[in-house]
Amino acid sequence: MIDPLFWLGLSLLLVAISLTAVLVAAIPALQELARAARSAEKFFDTLARDLPPTLNAIRTTGLEITELTDDVSEGVRSASQVAKQVDQSLDGARKQAQNVQASTRSIFVGVKTAWKTFTRQKPARRSVERLPINEIPSLTLREREALRQEERRTKAEAYRINTAYNQSPSTEDDNENFLSKPTVSDDWYNQD
Repeated sequence: MIDPLFWLGLSLLLVAISLTAVLVAAIPALQELARAARSAEKFFDTLARDLPPTLNAIRTTGLEITELTDDVSEGVRSASQVAKQVDQSLDGARKQAQNVQASTRSIFVGVKTAWKTFTRQKPARRSVERLPINEIPSLTLREREALRQEERRTKAEAYRINTAYNQSPSTEDDNENFLSKPTVSDDWYNQD
């Protein structure tokens, strides 16, 4: 059999050749890795220098946008109030225009009516036919007395009704007695 030492040496030689091939192949990769590490370091340095001011600028811009939003919303509110005031002014103007139109129409109708009245031919005056004094039928004494009695009743009743409202009796019996009593003497009416 072959010597084991030979096989051991041959194995070690193959292992050394393999490691050398791996190292030769890994050298460019390690160089690229070193370049990438330097690039990353430069990038992180740049970020460390530029990122805080950029973040501050973004924060400031956000605050300015918030202020502008508040200003715009206040402007919108004031514009809506102005629009409401303009709308109310237009309503007031419309009402005034309607009042003026109604007044103008009333004046126009009044002038038209006055013109018609002024230009209308006046009708001939009607003559009232009156009976001559001697043709007026005279009342008899009984008819005059009946008229006086009728007038007394209506005047007395009116006077009783007026005094009944002015005084408030306490009971119904007093009220009946009050209305049944004559309140005005007949002599007063006979003073004709």
